[in-house]
Amino acid sequence: MTAVRTVLGDIPAEELGVCDAHDHLFLRSPLLPGQELDDREAAAAELRAFRAQGGRAVVQWTPRGMGRRRAELPGLARETGVRLIAATGLHQAAHYAPGALERHTEGLAGKFVADLTTGPVRAGLVKVAGGFHGLDAHARYVMAAAAEAHHATGSPIAVHLELGTGALSVLDLLCGQLGVPPERVVLGHLGRSPDLRAQLRAARAGAFLAFDGPSRAHHATDWRLLDSLAALAEAGFAERILLGGDTTTAGARSAGGGPGMPHLLSALRPLLAEELGEEFAAQVFTGNPARAFAADWRG
Repeated sequence: MTAVRTVLGDIPAEELGVCDAHDHLFLRSPLLPGQELDDREAAAAELRAFRAQGGRAVVQWTPRGMGRRRAELPGLARETGVRLIAATGLHQAAHYAPGALERHTEGLAGKFVADLTTGPVRAGLVKVAGGFHGLDAHARYVMAAAAEAHHATGSPIAVHLELGTGALSVLDLLCGQLGVPPERVVLGHLGRSPDLRAQLRAARAGAFLAFDGPSRAHHATDWRLLDSLAALAEAGFAERILLGGDTTTAGARSAGGGPGMPHLLSALRPLLAEELGEEFAAQVFTGNPARAFAADWRG
């Protein structure tokens, strides 16, 4: 059955609604000491603020071993009325404490499949990560396991691109060598490297392109975003675009002084409607996520 797998069960894709296609409710990494997202009430407040702006769904990309707190997600979804999609997968090796990575990588594909198909809280995607302009051995191993899990379940695969780079290497491995259909791949952080040629090539290949992390001054995000989106739309690829917040620290949440999830709808969506049209805005926030995160689930 073609459906979006949420933490409260599978739903028809057309019921997903206005979606933040890449964010984090909970997150922990040794690369972000003291900046953990581990406050349930703060997560609930952010979801309520997002819903107040018209948001109906959030895709949490936090993978295994990074404090994803899957057991908390169904309660948050019920309390806030926001549909939540959880992730399995693994991030770059640097995001795991010494000794922890080995425990996660053993039998990795089987762990991904189990997260996607068993238990009271099932994941709805596999999160993997590339490196800066390339793929190391860890990335290739994790992506091979993700591809195996996709072939077993139908799951989408969401990819962290380091500073927005390496999209074509990822597609060559996942799609060219491992047989994952490109429309099952979501490439994250495209806006962090304003390389329009690479963005167009990834779109032509058939992948979904996620532009996320708005208002990060040290990335080419907001100030280049409209140029990229306009060029992609003009080239006929509006149906491949996704938008997300990618909130990774408490200070980036709306209650902490950052833009947070509500910024996508309170500031960015009106701008997109004004510059590129209401039809475009509706497509990237509602129609495209419904296609990107739906799957013909097996298991």
